[in-house]
Amino acid sequence: MFGFPASTEFGKKIPKQKFYENIAITPALKRVFVERIRLILWRNKLAVTTLNLAAGGAVTEVEVFEIRLNAPRLDEAVLRQIDRAVPYHTLFVLTCDGKAQAWVGCKEAAATGGSAFKVGWYYHTDWVPEDGLRFRVEGLSLDAVYENLVRQVAGDALPSAEGETLQTSVARDENRRRLERQIAALEGKIRKERQLNRRMEMNGQLRLLKKELGQA
Repeated sequence: MFGFPASTEFGKKIPKQKFYENIAITPALKRVFVERIRLILWRNKLAVTTLNLAAGGAVTEVEVFEIRLNAPRLDEAVLRQIDRAVPYHTLFVLTCDGKAQAWVGCKEAAATGGSAFKVGWYYHTDWVPEDGLRFRVEGLSLDAVYENLVRQVAGDALPSAEGETLQTSVARDENRRRLERQIAALEGKIRKERQLNRRMEMNGQLRLLKKELGQA
């Protein structure tokens, strides 16, 4: 399913309660688990034991979870909650009414070490027919496989320069998004500002931000 080799198929149902019982989460987030998620399936395990690949330096396994929804929308906070509970890199596939959407967060080992992870920005595909969502397993190590999966999901949102690492690409994208937010906020302030000298000052700041964005 989803184009992964048969050797990686796992097909295990995971009770959704596992991700919120005995854990301090908000009532609102628990309600999302209960009302919006119909079923969670551990679809695939991409690992040295299931693929003829070398072990990764950062990635030991990539777990593929299918989350069947009652409606085609899920709060990103739910994915973060699941990611925090799974000590491996993850790829999520949301399915609903014959359509599918892939989500992946740039998951890295936390500085504290052990099995702790930190998850940065999430990337996702558009909703597509379920039988049209296919992934390619590319790379000679699990590190490379995971990086290529992230880039497949992110698409044009995560362009890369020749030889650029995933971490560098993501950092560049996050910087671009930060600049876009700053520009939008400053443009809003300029529209509301009545003092001419203050407007001129902010327009100067805006030009600098736009120049920086053009170079990002």
